[in-house]
Amino acid sequence: MEFMVRHRDRVGAAPLRAEIVEDHWSYMDRFERELIARGPMLDDDETPIGSIHLVDLPDEAAAWAFACGDPNYRRGVCNDVTVRPWRNLLGRTMWQFPGGQRGARRYAVVGLAPSTGRSCRTPADTCDLIAYGPLLTDDGTEELGVVALLRADTADAARDVLLPQTYADVNVCRWEFGGR
Repeated sequence: MEFMVRHRDRVGAAPLRAEIVEDHWSYMDRFERELIARGPMLDDDETPIGSIHLVDLPDEAAAWAFACGDPNYRRGVCNDVTVRPWRNLLGRTMWQFPGGQRGARRYAVVGLAPSTGRSCRTPADTCDLIAYGPLLTDDGTEELGVVALLRADTADAARDVLLPQTYADVNVCRWEFGGR
């Protein structure tokens, strides 16, 4: 079962995050086969403000154990964690993204509460999509929103991946490939 795990950092936690980065990476290395995508969310100054991990684990309990076992969470970098079922509509990992790990700016887009009953559909043009799919209810029967990791020139262009569907709440922030 696939999940989105999103950690949001405490204000001022960047020095602690930097101090324990090796512990975090070593922890993530243990999940190499389960990870679909991973990486920090960044503010306008390129300071980490959290992270998103898309991961394939047996069940919700395993996803919560993954989230709470992260040294960033255990050591107090994060003040908030979200775990939601998610579906990988692209069927690939970020390491299989044909656009590579370098180049144009990358963004994380999370749209919550779709305004219509339409299902999340993969956009026709996927060349800039790194990961894409719906957030689901705990039982996986209804869509609560969408998560997209993508390459785009601007935050507004990244937000446009959600069109034509509209969402009650949309969060767009810089994101980059995680890991060593």
